[in-house]
Amino acid sequence: MEYSVIMSGFGGQGVLMMGEFLAHCGMKTGLNVTWMPSYGVEMRGGTANCTVILSEDSIGAPITGSPKAVIAMSEPALNKFGPKLQQDGLLLVNSSLISCELPDSGNGLSRINVPTVDLARASGDEKMANIVMLGAFIASSKLFDPAVAAEEIESFLPPHKSGLALGINKALLKGQDYINNGSCA
Repeated sequence: MEYSVIMSGFGGQGVLMMGEFLAHCGMKTGLNVTWMPSYGVEMRGGTANCTVILSEDSIGAPITGSPKAVIAMSEPALNKFGPKLQQDGLLLVNSSLISCELPDSGNGLSRINVPTVDLARASGDEKMANIVMLGAFIASSKLFDPAVAAEEIESFLPPHKSGLALGINKALLKGQDYINNGSCA
């Protein structure tokens, strides 16, 4: 099994942190992982993306031209990476910011619109939209048990950010619940 995902959006949306945390969780479940960040020189407000590859076997390269999943946190991210999805790929779209549709590729694409800002606000912190999206991705991809993410929050966070653990857990659960309770149908 090898699963590649590209996460992309504007700088400041927490895209790189999403990818790093996904890689951390994958590693804790015994998978081989790579995390390859990429961002524009302007950072906040510019473009940011990362590629995460999770595999039971050795990983030959940390990048992919045709990911199994794309997480688009902004419209430019959707336009750039959405068309690169593998047949039967998974596309998660931040519907709080993106309303456009991709042309039907006829390749069995699964698109899930996630209202990240609304769900983050409901979890208690609008700034956790990226974590809501990560929770939705973990629940929909079924790469590992979602409980792993909750268990790994404290070991992932640096000590000076440990106060964010409860909020991160709430946001992860909000994203997972959105997928599991059929709210995305």
